[in-house]
Amino acid sequence: MSEVVTAPKPMTPFQEFWHYFKRNKGAVVGLVYIVIVLILAIGANVLAPHLPAEQFRDSLLRPPVWMEGGSWQFILGTDDVGRDILSRLIYGARLSLLVGCLVVVLSLILGVVFGLLAGYFGGVIDAVIMRIVDIMLALPSLLLALVLVAIFGPSIVNASLALTFVALPHYVRLTRAAVLVEVHRDYVTASSVAGAGAMRQMFVNILPNCLAPLIVQASLGFSNAILDMAALGFLGMGAQPPTPEWGTMLSDVLQFAQSAWWVVTFPGLAILLTVLAFNLMGDGLRDALDPRLKQ
Repeated sequence: MSEVVTAPKPMTPFQEFWHYFKRNKGAVVGLVYIVIVLILAIGANVLAPHLPAEQFRDSLLRPPVWMEGGSWQFILGTDDVGRDILSRLIYGARLSLLVGCLVVVLSLILGVVFGLLAGYFGGVIDAVIMRIVDIMLALPSLLLALVLVAIFGPSIVNASLALTFVALPHYVRLTRAAVLVEVHRDYVTASSVAGAGAMRQMFVNILPNCLAPLIVQASLGFSNAILDMAALGFLGMGAQPPTPEWGTMLSDVLQFAQSAWWVVTFPGLAILLTVLAFNLMGDGLRDALDPRLKQ
């Protein structure tokens, strides 16, 4: 009597995604790190040992706990005015992730809308949108953001809006390229024959098939937003003291870089590791969502 061979149960979309995503060990490490930072940011009020602006005037430039003169009260040491560096890093993670999320969401939404309009309608609309995008891409992004913040005034809100503006062209071009591939496919033609309007075609039929590259770009854009916000804060054009923002923390203590290395090392490491984690996760998302890389 022959044995009955049962076909393997098909994987759900999430199972298939995780199957390919976890192959990239670096992406998994990046995801774990991002989850940890997210937990720290959400629970900053509970997890941070001190308030970010609280000053301990008898503990100025206290070294980390493992160095001579260190204290468990200040695990990573204190800055030049006696503020706990660990607490400021934890609260700074909240601000950095919030800014990154705001920049990515706004630039993604606007970029998708303009990219759909340019790719679907073509003609004059496409020419006008893409020429504006070309002009924006011809200017250095950080320099353009600096000019915008200088015009509207240095603040965390203005810096976020400026970074949204400079990130917009990448999403427009990516969306337009994906739409141009999809717009001539049979399912779009059939839907048009069935009477579907332009809005339904763009946002219901075409957009879901363009999301994979946009998701990858959003994850990489998250790291760019954090890095650019830190750069603006370092130059004094982003978050203003005493706001606990990683770039601003670096700018405030540059004069102590040689005498108290910890005041610049730990904010710099926070920026480096967070940006690296998002880039690694972006590589994993590309591997999991790009059909050509699944072979």
